[in-house]
Amino acid sequence: MSVSPQIRVLSVDDHPLLHEGLATVIRNQPNMLLVGEASNGRDAIQRFREQKPDVTLMDLRLPDMSGIDAMLAIRSEFPEARIIILTTFAGDVEIQRALASGARAYMLKSMPPKELVEVIRQVHAGKKRIPPEIAAHLAEHYSDEALTEREVEVLQQIAGGNRNRDIADKLFITEETVKVHIKHIMEKLGATDRTQAVAIGVRRGFIQL
Repeated sequence: MSVSPQIRVLSVDDHPLLHEGLATVIRNQPNMLLVGEASNGRDAIQRFREQKPDVTLMDLRLPDMSGIDAMLAIRSEFPEARIIILTTFAGDVEIQRALASGARAYMLKSMPPKELVEVIRQVHAGKKRIPPEIAAHLAEHYSDEALTEREVEVLQQIAGGNRNRDIADKLFITEETVKVHIKHIMEKLGATDRTQAVAIGVRRGFIQL
């Protein structure tokens, strides 16, 4: 089996401490080379064009766009890009979107460095990787009915503290329609009130606060 000289890695994260930690982990690997770093989506796309790394570590939440949108932009130009989404957050909706958008792996930032290095190697070798706790989280909601785009908008408005009348005005729909949407949101999320619906929506990644 031929061993490739070095796995060239691009790291994208806006958190300085994490950035430094990831850089140190990669630099300590004899067969890995950190070829670039970025702290937002725009820079990530530019660095990718310049460096064409073998594997990219992409933070899910970036200051200017979501890591998934940055990944989609990169993959529209470079369909073969191998991207690992890194996050502190395990909402099943975001995991599904990341994987559907072409992420090769989805990892939590809390995992040990040894595991991260292993995942980089596996992704470089063409494999996909989802850790067991994330797979379990996905399975738990697999048969759940997803919220529609409009229901997500309504939930986001509820999270912003808006009353039904305000929501109706902002979304140009009737108050009656808002009530119907809220009823469906509650049923789909298994929530008993608005506050719980928002909490579940955030946890599962339908909305961000």
